[in-house]
Amino acid sequence: MEQVVNIRDLELNERQHARRGRFQFYDLLHGRPGDPGCFYMQLSRTYSDFFSPRHRHNFEQVRFQLEGTVSFGRDGEMSPGTVGYFPEGVYYGPQTLEDESYTLVLQFGGASGSGYMADSIFQAGMAELKEFGTFKDGVYRVPKPDGGSKNRDAYEAVWEHVHGRRLRYPTPRYNKPLFIESTAFAWQPSPLAGVELRHLGTFSECRTTLSMARLQPGAILPIDPEHIVFVVSGSGQQAETTWEKHSSLYSGRSPSEIRATTETELLMVGLPNLTHATIPSSQPQQAVPA
Repeated sequence: MEQVVNIRDLELNERQHARRGRFQFYDLLHGRPGDPGCFYMQLSRTYSDFFSPRHRHNFEQVRFQLEGTVSFGRDGEMSPGTVGYFPEGVYYGPQTLEDESYTLVLQFGGASGSGYMADSIFQAGMAELKEFGTFKDGVYRVPKPDGGSKNRDAYEAVWEHVHGRRLRYPTPRYNKPLFIESTAFAWQPSPLAGVELRHLGTFSECRTTLSMARLQPGAILPIDPEHIVFVVSGSGQQAETTWEKHSSLYSGRSPSEIRATTETELLMVGLPNLTHATIPSSQPQQAVPA
């Protein structure tokens, strides 16, 4: 297992971001910067002042709603237990909420090979762009001599600044995001003792997979390479490392296995197979502020 992160070992961070409103998060798992399959996963806590305009990305997202209800406008909403799949190139939102929300958010490079910009690179690019303009309500604004401003989507502006070229979005493979009500899926028996499964879906030609597992105490679950596991409830071990509720695990490039010590429920994401994907370097180049 390449990464095992226990929530008890983390601090709840707070920072300014490209959208609007208070934003707190636990920094969970990171992929390899510059790799087509680079990813970033966090537990985010947002409040009623949060707002994100309708927009799209050149990467994929999976979200799992733990607390609260989040509206995505005409696309629908996510409530506790909902798993959201947000394909690359697909518009969604605007995103709003009436109260407090606690959401697992995983972002990763998709089948187009556009990749995912590592969070550390994004934060550095955002800081540099503040020399030219301001970020507000999910929009980057650059002042114009006539007193107006040129407005761009915040993430798009940072991406272009980092890469030194215009962002070209992948052709959408789906018409809109998909909201999956995980509790509506029946648990299915598996060949493994003490293990039941829910298969939630497989997406794109690179086969991003979403599933859940329920383990009885003592049950052992093999984890395939390039899989991310989030512990919805329960506790267990991976080799000599223990994990519990809201821990996160990433198998890396080799198979692994975990063992439950109490009844456990897991959310599992099989990252897409991007063996043949290539992306340009994510190293900062000439700024594209306007």
